Amino acid sequence: MDIANCLAVIDQLCAREFPAEHGRTDVGTGGPGYLTAALETSGDFHEDDGTGREETEAQFEADRDALGERLAERWGPADAFGLAGVFLRTLAGEDIPEPWGTLASHVPDVQVWRVEHRWIALGVSQWDGELPFQLLAVVTSTDPP
Repeated sequence: MDIANCLAVIDQLCAREFPAEHGRTDVGTGGPGYLTAALETSGDFHEDDGTGREETEAQFEADRDALGERLAERWGPADAFGLAGVFLRTLAGEDIPEPWGTLASHVPDVQVWRVEHRWIALGVSQWDGELPFQLLAVVTSTDPP
């Protein structure tokens, strides 16, 4: 992982206006009140016996923590925010605002900072056991649910 590049992308997200409509951006996705960027993406695990997936997950979590330490130097310690309960609420039919509703479906927990009027979140995503891991950065004006 290139920490300097990741920090530059997070700075870009923090400086941008949020898009008026949901869709792709040059660094990820966005919509009213949020921007998301994949800072790092692994390969897939279709041919893996399980060991590669475990090693990759551990590496992505270590990368998230290392990047989180650098962000903590700027903004202070992160708060840990588990998304499992949010995911269960979506399954029960509750309308969770974006980006939190979608994020909860593939990211178990995030590190979050409140900076001025925005939230910055880091998390490790994996949609399914055979799909790639992603280190995600999210900037949003929407409070965590």
